[in-house]
Amino acid sequence: MPGGRPRGFDEDAALEAAMNLFWQQGYEATGVAELTRAMGITPPSLYAFFGNKDEVFRRAVDRYVAGPARHLADAFSQPTARGVAEHLLRGMIALAAGDGTPPGCLTVNGALTRSARNQKAYEDLAGRRQAGERLLARRLEQADPGELPPGQSPQALARYLFALSYGFAVQAAGGAVAGELHEAADAALSQWPAVRT
Repeated sequence: MPGGRPRGFDEDAALEAAMNLFWQQGYEATGVAELTRAMGITPPSLYAFFGNKDEVFRRAVDRYVAGPARHLADAFSQPTARGVAEHLLRGMIALAAGDGTPPGCLTVNGALTRSARNQKAYEDLAGRRQAGERLLARRLEQADPGELPPGQSPQALARYLFALSYGFAVQAAGGAVAGELHEAADAALSQWPAVRT
């Protein structure tokens, strides 16, 4: 049924396939023909049901944030600032260098460089990363005295943790294994005050 919802269309499965393809290849390298093949729909159905490739990408990233990358949201609920930092870093390692998922991080791989063809995707991902950093800074502002490394502001620590976390994703995409990244996380966490029990 051209232009309409395909018979037997499974939106969850289609978005899962789109998410994995964008995660592997990024926005710009993923063409509509390849995307619709992976999703099990025709190009007219993609446009009729989702609107355009940008909307498929946005919804695929929403799925990614709520699913494979939920470690970020989970980190904010950790009881200590060090726990927040550790959950963020270890979660990224599990995501970016884990078995059964593409290497790296969709929000990094998706549109790391800006071009005329990926401007909207680039801005969306940059905005999401910046919003996450602001949320992390606000969470670290709630730390009890003595929880943060001495002399460091919550804003600087949030920027550092995000830079390290996304750096892990880039390294994983380049072939770094989880053990190597955990060693780097250990070095970073050694600067944090020990968790009091």
